[in-house]
Amino acid sequence: MRNDRALMVASQSRYVDAKDWQGHSARHPRYLPMHAINNLNHILFLLLNAGAATPHWWIDVAVFVANDLVYGVPVLLLGLWLAGGQSRRTAALQAFAIAMVALAANQVIGMVWYQPRPFVSGLGHTWTAHVADASFPSDHLTLFTSIGLGLLFGGLKRVGLATILVGLLVGWARIYVGLHFPLDMAGSLMVAAVCGAVVVPSWRHIGVAWTLCLERIYRRLLARPIAWGLLRA
Repeated sequence: MRNDRALMVASQSRYVDAKDWQGHSARHPRYLPMHAINNLNHILFLLLNAGAATPHWWIDVAVFVANDLVYGVPVLLLGLWLAGGQSRRTAALQAFAIAMVALAANQVIGMVWYQPRPFVSGLGHTWTAHVADASFPSDHLTLFTSIGLGLLFGGLKRVGLATILVGLLVGWARIYVGLHFPLDMAGSLMVAAVCGAVVVPSWRHIGVAWTLCLERIYRRLLARPIAWGLLRA
């Protein structure tokens, strides 16, 4: 079913390859000095985007990575909290705070500087359905990078680095299946880095207090499972 839908979406898209796009620039020389970055962005997208000859099973893998790995993020944060330990919980909350600030920044950027997705511009092949909202920056990579940075600076270096690496894989997949441009991913990395630079210094002063406050609420709401030894206090 997913393959049929993807092929239908792809067949409805106006496919433009990298050579066509370069030819467009050659026919309109003033395009390059005005939109050199945008031109390069489109060319890179067309080089990375999955073509019509791509095996269906590989498209399914890419769609899964692009759309479904993100559900592992809340599971990761919940797991860190339930694992116990003030340092883990403080790091998880810091990561969550950075992610919320960064995703809010993405919404503002999308409203102020709307950039259409590739399929809206008629570029490449689109292998999964998506609403035609702002393409820049990518919320998925912003989320993974923000969480990863929060954990990294919270002392969970291996988990944080692994989260960022998974995020980069997700970012590649979302370009591959036709949902984002490469520049969207670069923007996500910048947004996450800036928001991390803002939140981390503040969290050093308020993080422990917030963690203790939420721990009290957690212990009160789940007192029985904690008393039974099902959850860590």
